[in-house]
Amino acid sequence: MLTDTQIVWRLFLAAALGGIIGFEREKHSKRVAGFRTHILVSMGSSLIMLISMYIFEIYAGKAPVDPARIAAGVVTGIGFLGAGTIIRSGESVKGLTTAASLWTVSGIGLAIGCGFYIAGWATAIIALVTLYLLKKIPIEDKQE
Repeated sequence: MLTDTQIVWRLFLAAALGGIIGFEREKHSKRVAGFRTHILVSMGSSLIMLISMYIFEIYAGKAPVDPARIAAGVVTGIGFLGAGTIIRSGESVKGLTTAASLWTVSGIGLAIGCGFYIAGWATAIIALVTLYLLKKIPIEDKQE
């Protein structure tokens, strides 16, 4: 069983990592899902993972419980949340990167929630590099 301190640390860390990515989105005027939204998605995912692990622990040997089932529901649910950030206007589509960042912070939250810290940290760092630094690389638009 996790201690109260471990539980609070995991929730805080998930919120912090999601917030860093959300701050980057907000800084670049992607306000459909910015700082607070990313914090809530990552921390909420962490909480759901903690609940999954808690349920698994309390029912171990008493009933068949799969902690991955609830986590799979998070991935599906965040897909719907992300879809709400995507806007199509004519041939242009906006919000795909924000939707992807929401989906990623939900994964970060799940990782932190189950104690897979290295994956959570590494994903947050790679996501920030992708969102911030790779945006500066000019890519030619190849339209036919």
